[in-house]
Order: sequence, then structure tokens, then C-alpha cells
Amino acid sequence: MKKLLLVLSLFLLSIGCKKVEKKQQEMQVVQDESPKKEVPFIWEAANIYFLLTDRFNNGNPNNDVNFERTEETGVLRGFEGGDIVGITKKIEEGYFTNLGINAVWLTPVVEQIHGATDEGTGKTYGYHGYWAKDWTSIDPNFGTRKDLENLVKTAHSKGIRILMDVVLNHTGPVTEQDPVWPDDWVRTGPKCEFSTYENTTACTLVENLPDILTESDEAVELPDALLAKWKSEGRLSKELDELQLFFERTGYPRAPRYYIIKWLTDYINDLGVDGFRVDTVKHINEDAWAELNKEANYAFEVWKKKHRNKILDDTPFYMVGEVYNYNISEGREFDFGDKKVDFFNYGFKSLINFELKSDADKSYETIFKKYSRLLHTKLKDKSVLNYLTSHDDGQPYDKERTNPYRTANVLLLTPGASQVYYGDETARSLTIDGAIGDATLRSFMNWEDLDSIPETQKIHKHWQKLGQFRANHPAIGAGKHKRLAKSPYVFSRTYVNGDYRDKVVVGMELPKGKKSLWVKGFFGDGTRLYDTYSETEVTVTNGKVLLDNGFDIALLELVE
Repeated sequence: MKKLLLVLSLFLLSIGCKKVEKKQQEMQVVQDESPKKEVPFIWEAANIYFLLTDRFNNGNPNNDVNFERTEETGVLRGFEGGDIVGITKKIEEGYFTNLGINAVWLTPVVEQIHGATDEGTGKTYGYHGYWAKDWTSIDPNFGTRKDLENLVKTAHSKGIRILMDVVLNHTGPVTEQDPVWPDDWVRTGPKCEFSTYENTTACTLVENLPDILTESDEAVELPDALLAKWKSEGRLSKELDELQLFFERTGYPRAPRYYIIKWLTDYINDLGVDGFRVDTVKHINEDAWAELNKEANYAFEVWKKKHRNKILDDTPFYMVGEVYNYNISEGREFDFGDKKVDFFNYGFKSLINFELKSDADKSYETIFKKYSRLLHTKLKDKSVLNYLTSHDDGQPYDKERTNPYRTANVLLLTPGASQVYYGDETARSLTIDGAIGDATLRSFMNWEDLDSIPETQKIHKHWQKLGQFRANHPAIGAGKHKRLAKSPYVFSRTYVNGDYRDKVVVGMELPKGKKSLWVKGFFGDGTRLYDTYSETEVTVTNGKVLLDNGFDIALLELVE
């Protein structure tokens, strides 16, 4: 009997053990499949990729020539074939994700003037997108509205936001194919002098660039040429009906700026565009930007209500402004000479910062400490978009591309949002033979170099590692900076928002081979950290971590 009871006990025990083992396996599966801590998206820490739609990737060669744009142009002053489909393909391939990019800003894609201008640099077409002819149409050289809709949808599926570049200040130049807009819509002089508020806003930027009368509240009729165009395209009634509904809802007078605000915000209402990069901000009365922001937010909320299953999160609509020559040291106000304006009070979450390129050769600590201090005092709850190269800045940092590693370090690790200009990550040449003026900054993306040159691939890998670390850690762009050690240089960043907390440590200018990074007071002994640059796990011992590799940088995050 005792023997029987013993056998029965052993049998029941084995069943129990198997159940426990099975439960443990199930728990292990759940643990293995549990998602990593979700990283919140915040514009203050965004890693934004800026590209010229026409110069990035040619996804559809069939749309390369339209409107008989076949005249010979100056070097890099004609359409080169890049398009919306080409950008979408790179999103699908994971190019931006691998680079740590979480927002893409593309130059304007609205229909451009059909003709070419010649301002002494050779004939030029509106390949750059800043010469609007019809704000309600997509230029066929860039693609179709369906292409743009697909781009936004594809980007959102990868967690990437889309910024459209918008122009409210001016139309395109006048050519034989592109007559000037009516006198009650535009001024054709005087030319801006940029010494007072008045001669910066109520003027034309350059010769032959008609300036929209954005300060006017006088109702105007639509230009006959635009009405005829819409009629020939079979959409006259639709456009007029939509305008009627817009003006009835808002109560705005039918003044020039309100028409354009309606046309620009349609891209939000219809496609779910996440934000605007706003061109030539200081050349328009600031009240117009508050109105644009109001209507943009309204359109964004309408889109989200219609597409609840497609919303990325509850992040509000974003506007970043190009106030030419705005510097972070100025704080919130831009000085016109006779008047100061705080553009942050007129709908802008952020302004493009023109100062980083002049700071870039200072010590890392000097740069990082300065930017952290300003962003958490004068610019608290706002931000800046930092850049080192751009499409219209003739004095970029490291124009000869001799130090792309430092460029990456400064741009991607400086507090604030970062703007990677296409080709920064591949050292695309900014000095093109025969190209005059800003055209030299706008060559076609150097995909061939990335495919074939080992040094380009090495540079690209460095940008990827820093970019991904930045994207995974809002503390880099939006956190508070603190130096932990002077030599070798080690700093921390901390970002706290409600229950979310992000802490990282970065070491720079480290010795090759064995190195010790001081983290005492920030990470306690026994803390497990992972260096994402060398892909090495380390443990804090006696207030420091030890690494042994050939890299001069370390990017340390907590092991979850």
C-alpha cells in the first residue's frame, strides 16, 4: 500500500512539475514577445530629414518632362527627375528608419510655373518648388495627389511624420507662359531692403518675384487664368464649392492670404500631413501665421476624426518657421531693427536655428551646455531646428565635406531638433563644377557613392548609429545636459515627462583601445548598460564602465 501511495505521489508530482514547466515556458514566450518600451515622439527631439523632391530619387521616369520644360538650363537649374514615388520607395526600403529619421521634410510639391527664368545664372525652372503657379495642384514633375497620399500613408506605417514645405509669401516669377497675378493679389515692388519691419514685409524678395498682399483684408476675385485652368481640368465647380464652404465656416474675408491658407490646409484635411515647414516667415505680417496655424490645427483634427485607425498618436500639428538668420541666442524674439517679433507666439513650435554652423568648431561641451541652457530657459516648451548644411545657405559648415564624422556628432547630439540635409550622411559634394549660387548645394543624391565607395559606407554607418540612438532616446534632443567627466569627455542627458523617463550617457573623443567612462552619480554600481555604438554590454563598477574597442565614441543606454 505504501509503495502504491509513493508511486501515485511521484506521478502527481511529475504532472505538477510539467505544469509549472509549461507555465514557465508560456511566460517566457510572453516575455520574449513583449514589446520594448515604446519611445514617445516629440517634435523637440525630432530627427528630421530634409530633401529636395526633385533631387533625391527618381521613382517614376515617365514624369520627368512636363509642360514642354525642355529648354537648356544652367548647371543644376532644371528638373533632374526626383519625385514623390522615389521618396516613398526609400521609405519602404527602410532607408530613413535605418538612419534614425522620424520625420521627412520635402520641398514644396505644388504646381510650379511652367516657364523658365534667366537671372544671369542660366535658365532656371521651378525644380525647387518655391515658385507656385497653382497651390491646389501637384506638379506632374513631382507626381500626383495619389502619389502624395501614398507617401504619407507609407511614412505613417513606419512611424515617420511628413512635413510639407509651404509658401504663402509669393507666387512664382513671371514668364511668357506664366502671367503676373492681378494687382489686387500681388505687388511687384519695391524690392526688400531688410533694414526695417516695413521694408522686410511689404516688398518683393528679389526682382520678378511677385509678393502676395498678405496684409490686405480686401476681398478679391479669383484670377481669370486660374478659373480657366480649373475649368479645363474639369474641377471648377468643386474648387468653388469648397471655397464657399471654407469662407462660410470661418467668416474670413476673401482676401488673398485666406485663399492660400485654405489651399495649403487642404493637404492636411485630405491626406493627414503632420506639419508644415513654413518658408520666408519674416516677410509676412506675423498675424497671418497665427491664422495659418489655427486652420492647420482645425484641418488636422478633422482628418484625425475621419481616420481614427490611422492616427500615430495625439501629437498636435507642428509648424517650424524659416525666419532667415534667426539665432538661438536671440531667445524668442527676432529683431527687425525697428521692431521685435516673437514668432513663437504666432503658431510656431520651433524656428530654424542659423547659429549652429558658427558654433560647430567649439568644444562639444561648450555647444551642448549652451543649447541645453537656452532650450530649458528662454525657449522652454518651444524648440529650434538645428542644421549644418541646407539648400540656400551658401556658407554651410564643412562645405568641402572633409569632416563628416564631426558634422554628425555636432548635429545629432546637440540639444534641439536636428535637420539632416539629404547627402549629409553620405558626404554628397556641395561644390559642383559650373553650378552658380545655391545650385551647387542641390546636386542629385549620391546613391552611386553609397553603393560603391567603402569610405562613404563607413560615414553612412556612423550617421546611422548616431541617428538611431537619437531616435530611440528623446533625452538627446529634449533632455537636460550634464557633464560627468572632462577627460575623457562623458556627459548625460535626462528627459522626464510624466511616467516616462529616459536616461543616457555619451562618451566622446575617447582613446582607441581600452577606455574608462565615469558615470558615478548618474548610473549606480551594478547597473547594466549597452553601448549601441560598439554593440557591447557593460556593467557599472566603482562608478565607471570599461570598454575596449577601436571607437572614439560610446552611446550608453540602460539594459531593459
